Amino acid sequence: MREINASIPFDKALWRQDIAGSRAHVAMLAQQEIVSTEDAEAIDGGLQTIAAEYERDGVPEDWDLEDIHMTVEARLTELVGPVAGRLHTARSRNDQVATDFKLWTRDAMDRALDGIAALQRALVDRAGEHAASVMPGFTHLQTAQPVTLGHHLLAYYEMLRRDSARFSAAQERLNECPLGAAALAGTGFDLDRDMTATALGFDRPTANSLDTVSDRDFALDYLNAASQCALHLSRLAEELILWASQPFGFVRLPDSLSTGSSIMPQKKNPDAAELVRGHAGRIIGCTTALMVTMKGLPLAYSKDMQDDKPPVFEAAGLLDLCLAAMQGMIAGADFNTDRMRNAAGLGHATATDLADWLVRAADIPFREAHHITGAAVKLADSKGCTLEDLSLEDLQGIDSRLDDRVRAVLTLDASVAARRSYGGTAPDQVQARAREARQALGMED
Repeated sequence: MREINASIPFDKALWRQDIAGSRAHVAMLAQQEIVSTEDAEAIDGGLQTIAAEYERDGVPEDWDLEDIHMTVEARLTELVGPVAGRLHTARSRNDQVATDFKLWTRDAMDRALDGIAALQRALVDRAGEHAASVMPGFTHLQTAQPVTLGHHLLAYYEMLRRDSARFSAAQERLNECPLGAAALAGTGFDLDRDMTATALGFDRPTANSLDTVSDRDFALDYLNAASQCALHLSRLAEELILWASQPFGFVRLPDSLSTGSSIMPQKKNPDAAELVRGHAGRIIGCTTALMVTMKGLPLAYSKDMQDDKPPVFEAAGLLDLCLAAMQGMIAGADFNTDRMRNAAGLGHATATDLADWLVRAADIPFREAHHITGAAVKLADSKGCTLEDLSLEDLQGIDSRLDDRVRAVLTLDASVAARRSYGGTAPDQVQARAREARQALGMED
């Protein structure tokens, strides 16, 4: 029972939040004259001493004390004597742990938001640098249309913008203080729950004591947002892994975020990117673990909920690492824009431009234009050349409405420049979106 019951090996991570919550609680008890000012000052002084000890030496693990809450209270009793017992007046470990865990998760959300913003800044910087750098755009991993590298990078900025919004919305929902809910029914003491909520940076106290001690939506909100963010990071990591391979040759990743082979001296492995991709699976697993833990629990508190913290702690550590690693990879990547441009010329990437020209210049339905373009692609394939290299005789042999004007739309630069709709890949559009992003991120021009 001692071993299955103890949570101190992992919930010691909550020590800062536990002491902050206890200091706010005892200050409120003193104001409400539930404990004397002298006792509250002795308790607060003892809590500050414990904080200094833990900061210096770490948290001791005594499994007989079960958790961080009893560990702090036991040390407080050693420091100030029986008066320490007054600290737990009008609270339970149920509302205490909910408060601690909310405070920790709120801090984790802050770290995630900071990490996302740092990666966004790197993406925006590189996007502005490569607003006109042509590369192949893919669907089904087949060359589809030419795009710019800047446009491609800003796609991930947009994904991360949504991730940031998810964490911010989760923080807003989280920011209600559990202290005062006690075990499950509230308390008969005359508390000032608004005081403790304000002291701990919450917007307000929670409104239902039963929900308060059994709620772990805030932890699931964190995990769901972290999972979505990890999915986006994994997609970017997968592209960097592909681009860094010799068949692509689009990018060289920083040496500091790559490794060599134990037997093949020529190898430069994108290990950081691969670990970002792999960690996404672990973060998603953490989300599933807590969902399954919570899915069948009746109100109010059950000991199953002791298992709420390890998946959140693990996911947060992994996400922080992934964001930092990806920021370093994007900031330090050496993009081979010549190789990208050459690749964009393969696979008849300007075929859609030919079809669009037929619609505009010859006033024919797009489906007919699509058919004519398909014949041009087939002819170019048979000749082993690009659409741009087909002669006027070749083109008019397919359809007499094709004339020399069409050549102006078949170049890579003309293709990307033509995509000037809002959010398109045209360099001026990419620069405009990059400026908007820099402004949103508070970056200097």
